[in-house]
Amino acid sequence: MSETDIIDPTTPRKNPKPEVTKIDGRALKPATLMMGHGYDPTLSEGSLKPPIFLTSTFAFPSAADGKRHFEGITGKRPGGADGLVYSRFNAPNQEILEDRLSIWDGAEDALSFSSGMTAICVLMLAYASQGDVIVHSGPLYAASEGFVAKVLAKFGVTYVDFPASATREEIDAVLEKAKAQASDQGGKVCMIYLESPGNPTNALVDIEAVKEARDAALDWDCPIAIDNTFLGPLWQRPLDHGADIVVYSLTKYVGGHSDLVAGSIAGAKKWMDPVRSLRNTMGGICDPNTAWMLLRSLETVELRMQRAGENAAKVCDYLSKHEKVEGLGYLGMIEGARQQDIYDRHCLGAGSTFSLLLKGGEAECFRFLDALKIAKLAVSLGGTETLASHPASMTHLSVAEGRRTELGISDNLVRISIGIEDADDLIADFEQALEQV
Repeated sequence: MSETDIIDPTTPRKNPKPEVTKIDGRALKPATLMMGHGYDPTLSEGSLKPPIFLTSTFAFPSAADGKRHFEGITGKRPGGADGLVYSRFNAPNQEILEDRLSIWDGAEDALSFSSGMTAICVLMLAYASQGDVIVHSGPLYAASEGFVAKVLAKFGVTYVDFPASATREEIDAVLEKAKAQASDQGGKVCMIYLESPGNPTNALVDIEAVKEARDAALDWDCPIAIDNTFLGPLWQRPLDHGADIVVYSLTKYVGGHSDLVAGSIAGAKKWMDPVRSLRNTMGGICDPNTAWMLLRSLETVELRMQRAGENAAKVCDYLSKHEKVEGLGYLGMIEGARQQDIYDRHCLGAGSTFSLLLKGGEAECFRFLDALKIAKLAVSLGGTETLASHPASMTHLSVAEGRRTELGISDNLVRISIGIEDADDLIADFEQALEQV
């Protein structure tokens, strides 16, 4: 009898009961699956909700199981590793969370991280090598743009960017430039990274046009990743429109209560595996308590986002008519046929985060912000409470002034994230604050 004959080939974890994802052939909706998908109470003493698994390591049933696991990790046995071994790699709360995150975007696999920026940084590091070029849309969240331009630059990775509203022809030209740049550096175009809507302008990227341009220009695997934080997971499904990887700051709408920090990526397993491998080495997985809190939040994300979206529509209707408002960067009131066309094809809702352009500049914005009584003066977005901030002097202050102007991040722009308060109360708050402008 050979050694392989005596090693039990099954996972060292207990198998949960079969998942119910359909009833009479009807696929269950994500909002329903959030109540139990990926978790079997019988494996946790009948607990209705998953316990928080506070452990750093997991016991093997036998030495042979331990050997088999590490044979899978090291590649000495095909098929990878089964089960859990150490919480830097994964743990029950995170596994359940990742299973449920996959559902929202129709993804094969998902990975959770300690923050949105950890997810973005590990993702880019997994795909970028010396001499490579990253193509990205603009604007990006300032920390994302800074990581590409300043940190990856130290390792010989460069970038080419394009405006969010770029046409197919403009994207084609950008990819040709990036290919030439990569060739000169001895590398390749390793990733196309999008943020749509862009932060804080709400500028939309034509994902379908980017995919068509990528497929026509590149003859190697170059993933299209997109930060979908502003609209996801309810109002946009980028994987349906040609993106390969969807990125979230789970801190925002998914967490939704301004009480945790986390991030995630999702997509086909072939795109997740290199990132999972690097995460296993570097760490950065979200902790079990945060994963547990996110499981709680996922049960109500649809309700919260629907309420916030309805509130935003009412608030923006009021603001659009105010004499002291110069304009709104709100997806429910798009100006321009190109952006409207992208919205109609890609988006399922206008969201609840928008930019308010006041008549004036920084001084007027500061008077408005300081006068708010319900809305909180704070960065971040997607929480139950309404938040307002001044990107040019806060979240995007590190962006060069010329670059901010190019991206439309002006001194008279206030970013507002509408919460789930009463809409009429919010309108009353904005009305009295505008009186101070």
